[in-house]
Amino acid sequence: MSDKITTHAAEEDARNEQILIWLNGRCVPKAEALVSVYDSGFMLGDGVWEGLRLYNGNWAFWGEHFDRLFEAAKAIDLDIGMTRDQLYSALLETQKANDMTTDAHARLMVTRGVKTRPFQHPSLSRQGPTITIIMEHSQPKIPRPIRLATVPHIRGLPMTQDPKLNSHSKLNCILACIAAEKAGADEALMLDINGFVNTTNACNFFIVRKGAVWTSTGDYCMNGITRQKVIDLCRADGIPVFERNYSLVDTYGADEAFLTGTFGAQTPVSEIDGRPIGTGNMGPVTKRLRTLYKDLIGASA
Repeated sequence: MSDKITTHAAEEDARNEQILIWLNGRCVPKAEALVSVYDSGFMLGDGVWEGLRLYNGNWAFWGEHFDRLFEAAKAIDLDIGMTRDQLYSALLETQKANDMTTDAHARLMVTRGVKTRPFQHPSLSRQGPTITIIMEHSQPKIPRPIRLATVPHIRGLPMTQDPKLNSHSKLNCILACIAAEKAGADEALMLDINGFVNTTNACNFFIVRKGAVWTSTGDYCMNGITRQKVIDLCRADGIPVFERNYSLVDTYGADEAFLTGTFGAQTPVSEIDGRPIGTGNMGPVTKRLRTLYKDLIGASA
């Protein structure tokens, strides 16, 4: 198909060629934001990250994003070497250096740092972490609802690689994305180890059936912050919402489907495995949740 899109499609913005990137304590031009080939993140995918979004001068839910980042760092025994306040100050410094006020996206990355030798053991990372904040002018541009394809790649058990970790090691999700593209879709729908519908390669996944919102149990997917906000908004607004196991049969018969994520908030889905979902357009429950989420963003400023 010639009109392939992604869930992170954004308007072209020439200002992004001149951005300053925060790297280990300094804001440097994009062309100078370089890390060593010995860096743990480059060499082994050894690191964690967060994506944050700027709305009208406010980094939405930044406290919860930082909670998740520090929890993930602790889980992989990675010392960030900065307090939450220091890291937040770095975020604001990068925002100010780039003169950004709204419609910006930040990717905050922490790796175990530069290794002394090119091998796996974490004790070889002795110079402290590498911390980077990439901040871009970013207005989502998703011209139509997303098409999904179910792929053989699954979100696995926590004793392999816990899907709740927002780690740099994303190869499983990348392979899922490639499989979906080969099938002519935009993104991959991934099942859990029991064959129940779980998540996509980049976003959390929801369906709507007879006015009720369904999503996975959360056992095998990223503990998405936007995902939780949608669940909370449903409960507050009286929309029935269920975290449950459900199958592709339930999914194909849904009236609506949508994705959630920091970048796109709520992105409608038109088709799964060649089957139209509802009318193929954004449905009324998805529209309602988008409005509620926008109001929530405004109230949190």
